[in-house]
Amino acid sequence: MRQKLYDIIFGTTTKAGRNFDVVLLFLILISVLVVMIESVPSYRLKYGEGLHTVEWIFTIIFTIEYILRITVSKRPLRYIFSFWGIIDLLSILPTFISPFLAGYTSLIVVRALRLLRIFRILKLSRFTSESQTLMRSLKASYYKIMVFLFFVVMMIVLAGTLMYVIEGGENGFDSIPTSIYWAVVTVTTVGYGDIAPVTATGKMLASVMMILGYAIIAVPTGLISVEFAKGNQEEEKDNFCENCKHNNRIGSIFCSQCGQEMKQ
Repeated sequence: MRQKLYDIIFGTTTKAGRNFDVVLLFLILISVLVVMIESVPSYRLKYGEGLHTVEWIFTIIFTIEYILRITVSKRPLRYIFSFWGIIDLLSILPTFISPFLAGYTSLIVVRALRLLRIFRILKLSRFTSESQTLMRSLKASYYKIMVFLFFVVMMIVLAGTLMYVIEGGENGFDSIPTSIYWAVVTVTTVGYGDIAPVTATGKMLASVMMILGYAIIAVPTGLISVEFAKGNQEEEKDNFCENCKHNNRIGSIFCSQCGQEMKQ
């Protein structure tokens, strides 16, 4: 029984293991949305008790999951002090300490980091295409770009939450969604200026986000450029006629210049 539970909780090769991860991911997404909604003053005032109850339900579920992982793990201490073990613990601690330390409940959004597990079950195959070089480049770099954007979204969510905790409503950061909006505007170097940090810590975080913004803009461009260069090399190699030295379209069977059969 312990081995079977281990295969379900830690593995993704079985149908039960994949279903467990999918259900867990949906629960994490919903719990993060609940925390974001709770940070909006109007919703908190109207639905505060209900949202608080829902959050405790999620915390109990994640606590049971955390205990099960420790119980069925072959090396419990290794799991507890691993990256995912620490993240799992951080995802349940804020709710338990919130009655004693007000404001720390918002840090539950760290659960978003656990969504990285989605790459354990989404085994995307490599993209192949016989269309134009540009489309081949975009498709070849699609997976890398999506992974990169995933980390960018996680960084923006965490930065917005931190700014919400640091600045608070008195400085315009009255909810997590508003703070995330500020993070998006800052990272993309748009800088509307409608919301700006006032405290020294907030300005330091804003400076880091601005610097990271330039790297975020440059990385997708570099990924596509590399794949574009590879596509050009493959196109020249695949469509080069050995008889007349003429470059033909991708997928050509015969050379359009001399009629020589192309090597496939």
